[in-house]
Amino acid sequence: MTVRSKALMWTGIGLCVVGAAGLVVGGVLDVEAADPWASVAGGVAALVGLALTIYALFTQPAAPSVTAGGERSIAAGGNIGSAATGNGTTAASPPPMTPSTPPTGGTVTASGDRSVAAGGDIGSVSTGDA
Repeated sequence: MTVRSKALMWTGIGLCVVGAAGLVVGGVLDVEAADPWASVAGGVAALVGLALTIYALFTQPAAPSVTAGGERSIAAGGNIGSAATGNGTTAASPPPMTPSTPPTGGTVTASGDRSVAAGGDIGSVSTGDA
């Protein structure tokens, strides 16, 4: 989760807590006096929530640009567990990989023959012939 996502999440949680506290206080003190304030607070919370949703929707990080241009080349925007590009070869079992955050933006290019490129981790690769 990115810092921006965490900030948006905590802002939403904070709005929920403030709204709940306002409802409790209004209910305990005076329901009729709290009614107009609850209407205004509900409208403001809805507009702020809508604004945060639209902001999060349109500011998503760009996906990486991935190209593989060489003969038998491999390119992946994320992790590669195992890959083999040679004749009669198989890639060894990949080592255990911990989940990682998918890359955002940038370029991943495998441009030479039998080249391998990844935007994340590479577990096991075999590019030669057997």
